[in-house]
Amino acid sequence: MTLLIKNGRVINPATKQDGVADVLVKDGKIAKVMPDIQETADQTVDAGGCFVMPGFIDLHVHLRDPGFEQKETVGSGAAAAAHGGYTTIVAMPNTKPVVDNADVVNYVHNKAKSVTKINVLQAGAITQKMQGLQLADIEGMVRAGSPAISEDGKSVMNAYVLQAAMKLAKRLDIPVLSHCEDQNLVNGGVVNADENAGRQGLPGITNSVENVIVIRDVQLAKETGAKLHLCHCSTKESVEIVKMAKARGNRVSAEVCPHHFTLTSDDMAPGDTNYKMNPPLRTKEDVEALRQGLKDDIMDVIATDHAPHTKEEKNDSMMRAPFGIVGLETAAALTYTELVLGGFLTPMQMAEKMSWNPAKVLGIDKGSLEEGKDADLVIFDPEKTYTIDAAKFASKSRNTPFQGRRVTGAVSMTVAGGEIVYQAR
Repeated sequence: MTLLIKNGRVINPATKQDGVADVLVKDGKIAKVMPDIQETADQTVDAGGCFVMPGFIDLHVHLRDPGFEQKETVGSGAAAAAHGGYTTIVAMPNTKPVVDNADVVNYVHNKAKSVTKINVLQAGAITQKMQGLQLADIEGMVRAGSPAISEDGKSVMNAYVLQAAMKLAKRLDIPVLSHCEDQNLVNGGVVNADENAGRQGLPGITNSVENVIVIRDVQLAKETGAKLHLCHCSTKESVEIVKMAKARGNRVSAEVCPHHFTLTSDDMAPGDTNYKMNPPLRTKEDVEALRQGLKDDIMDVIATDHAPHTKEEKNDSMMRAPFGIVGLETAAALTYTELVLGGFLTPMQMAEKMSWNPAKVLGIDKGSLEEGKDADLVIFDPEKTYTIDAAKFASKSRNTPFQGRRVTGAVSMTVAGGEIVYQAR
C-alpha cells in the first residue's frame, strides 16, 4: 500500500525538520519527505493545517491483560492508543500472572500481533511475582522481546536486590523503569498531604514518599552504570534531583504525566475517585516545577500511566477505590493545550517528548520520519477545539478526571507500519 500525505507541517525531532512538506509511505516505510511529491498513491490525505509527527510512544501503559480483562485488554488498549496517536506502547508487568518470565511476555506479544498493527512491547518485572525478593527471569524476558524492566505499582524496597537488577540491566543494555514510592512512608495515604486532605479527613502522601526513592535509585544507577528512567514524577524535588543527576553524568531520564502537569490537588472534586491516582495530584508549586522542567528539557518524556479500572471499582470511597486513571486518548490534547498553547513547549518539543525521547530511552529505531524508517506517524490538528467525552473512548474504562474539559488539538489520523489504524470522523 502507498499513502501520500500532502501539505502537512512535518515536525521531525530526529532531524529538527519543521516545515510544510509531503510524506510518501510505501510498503510500511517512509519513502520520501519533501515538498510537492508528485506520485500516484493508493490513498492521498490532505494534512493542510495539521502537524505530521512521528507516532507517539508511551513508556507507561497498563493493559491489564492477562488477568484483569474486565478493565482492559491488549486489543482495547491498543485501540485506545491508536485513537490517541500512539504507535508504540510499553505495557507494565503488574498483571495476573505477573510478567516475570518469557512465557507471559510471549503471550502479550503474540496476542498483540493478532489484534493490532501498533507496536505493543511488554516490560518485564524486576522480581519474581513482584514480591521484591528474588530477581525475575530478566534475561529470558529480554530474549523474548522485553525492552525494559519495571516493578511498576511499587518500588523494589530491598536496595541490594535492585542493585543486582541494575547490574544485569546494564549488561543487557536495557533501561530500568522505576516507580518511586517508599512503601513505609505511604502509611495508608490516598491523596497529597496538604490542607485539602485535612479538610476531607483523608490520610496524605507526602513528597518524601517519592523523593526518597528517587534519590536512592539515582545513586544506585550511578554506581552500577544502569540506564534509569524515573516514572510519573510528581514533585518539585524530583525535578531538582534529575537536574543534578544529569549534571553529574548519570544515565537518567524522567517522565511526567499529563494529569500531573495539568491538575493540582486544589482541582480535586471531593469524593470523586477519578482524581485518585498514584502518585497523587500535588500542589501548584509542584505543577509549575514539572512544567518548567519539561520546558527546560530536564524532564525528557511525557507518558500517560494509562491505568484503566471498572466503573464499579471506582464507584467506591476515596479510601477503598483503586488508584489510577486512563490517559491514552487525552494525552496529546492536554499536552498541546496546557504546554504548547501555554507557552512551555514548542511543537518540536512536544514531538521530542512524546516520540523521539521515548524511543531513545528504549533504544529502539522509532520516533523519526526520516526516509527508510518505519512508517509510524500521527497527523495532529492543532486548531480543533472540543470537549473530552469519555463515552467515546476506545478504552474499556472511563475513569478520567478530564470528562467535560475543553481542549484544543486532536489526532486526525494514526498510521502504524504504513497502515491507517485510526482516522477521525
